[in-house]
Amino acid sequence: HVQLVESGGGSVQAGESLTLSCMVSGSTDTHCMGWFRQAPGKEREAVAKLYFDTEYIYYVADSVKGRFNIYLNNAKTTLFLLMNNLQPEDTATYYCAADRGPGCGFDDFSDRGQGTQVTVS
Repeated sequence: HVQLVESGGGSVQAGESLTLSCMVSGSTDTHCMGWFRQAPGKEREAVAKLYFDTEYIYYVADSVKGRFNIYLNNAKTTLFLLMNNLQPEDTATYYCAADRGPGCGFDDFSDRGQGTQVTVS
């Protein structure tokens, strides 16, 4: 399994930006990584996903397209979620997740971080 540790959450005003980070360590057979979020009283939803080896972005939720970007650092030790023009509806706990696949076409990833809170007012 892979270990994931998120950071970078916080409280911001609408229109501001945040970048979430997820430190990746452990298993080297990760196939897909992604960011998910869950707001109080709502189902967990996928925000963005990419293939670990190629860094091809497999999925970006319609609600964040054009505002959020998912990417890895060169060493592939940190997954980022750049969030621009944040809105109150983006308020949620954000989780980094990883899976050995195959593919990225599912949401029940095997490994998940502890989450980081993002609050937009």
